[in-house]
Amino acid sequence: MSSPSVVDPRPGAAPDQTWDPASIRGDFPMLERTIRGRPIAYLDNAATALKPRSVIDEVVRYYQDVTANVARGVHTASQEATERFETVRHQVGMFLGSRPADEVVFTSGTTGAINLVAQSYGRAVLRPGDEVLVTEMEHHSNLVPWQLVAEQTGARVRAIPITGSGEVDLGWLERNRSDRTKIVAVCHVSNVLGTVVPVARVAALAHEMGAVCVVDGAQGVPHLRVDVGALGCDFYAFSAHKLFGPTGLGVLWGRQPLFERMPPWQGGGGMIARVEIEKSSFAPPPARFEAGTPPIAEVFGLGAVLDYLAALDRRAFEHEDRVVRYAEELLRAIPGVILHGAAPGRVGLVTFSVEGVHPHDVGTALDAGGVAVRAGHHCAQPLMARLGVTATVRASFAPYNTRREAEALAEGVEQAKRVFGQ
Repeated sequence: MSSPSVVDPRPGAAPDQTWDPASIRGDFPMLERTIRGRPIAYLDNAATALKPRSVIDEVVRYYQDVTANVARGVHTASQEATERFETVRHQVGMFLGSRPADEVVFTSGTTGAINLVAQSYGRAVLRPGDEVLVTEMEHHSNLVPWQLVAEQTGARVRAIPITGSGEVDLGWLERNRSDRTKIVAVCHVSNVLGTVVPVARVAALAHEMGAVCVVDGAQGVPHLRVDVGALGCDFYAFSAHKLFGPTGLGVLWGRQPLFERMPPWQGGGGMIARVEIEKSSFAPPPARFEAGTPPIAEVFGLGAVLDYLAALDRRAFEHEDRVVRYAEELLRAIPGVILHGAAPGRVGLVTFSVEGVHPHDVGTALDAGGVAVRAGHHCAQPLMARLGVTATVRASFAPYNTRREAEALAEGVEQAKRVFGQ
């Protein structure tokens, strides 16, 4: 994974050195599938990434050998499950830049994490007339929660514009600084354009206004080396399933002083210090924000993901970049294909339209050839409006993808033009 501090900073091999994705493709059982007699070319990684066998095995191990609730029992299985659960919390802290484990909260996903911040922190601090700033390219999960809390508190949501190349307009943010701004919520990487947002600069501007910076890192962690301390943000959220892990699990990192001041969002077992009929007192973070039985098997799987990534050759992500650029090159050469987004240092994906062909028809034609992509608005309808379209096609990549799969993508687009084009 690359460092977010420069445009395209993946460390590792010199440009003439190569890395063979065949060295890991066998780790991912899904790649053994065929679709209509063709090997699957899985280019929908931004929706959910494939899972290595070690992750699947670790989830099965929990259910098969260590099934027990965590922090609930003194018997051996419960103690083993609890120890593994908390070990993974520590692993996540290290993954995010050697942060303390008590700054890591497990949630149901990026969506759950952002809703937690909105309903706990946001609802406590926002007042009528206050502002929450987002960007025009946010996923609905980093927009709708702020709309809901704005309706509850009398605050309003405003959009930081993006430029024609798909970058955040930092000039607008600098010109529109206001002490009414309390929260600035941005993606780390756009799930449509692949734009890498300069989070460190956004966070600095937010702090100058007395606001906190919340980052949707769902598309950041699969492609960038993330150090939340270097980024300077106050909250960072991501989902395990986009990082080659299980679904149903997310992570919210937050600064401990902020967590300490935040009230619980949900109530139940595990998040209390003492309960009486009329009132309760609550456990310190992170337990305060983890009501009920957590996603234990999924946390086991996340631990296996982090182990897998720690052992992965760093050149794998340079390879991923080369395949993305190759796909762009092939698509750009096809008449009638329009690529969306031109920000330098984009990562992970290519989003495009085909003149005269609906994105769903492009997706159908690609599927006929075994190529899996996403066609639709990508849960980013305000960005679609900004681009002047209702939907696009998105091909998103991971280190196990190959140049041949990029070629299959281009071939499928040409087939879609022949079959559906006017």
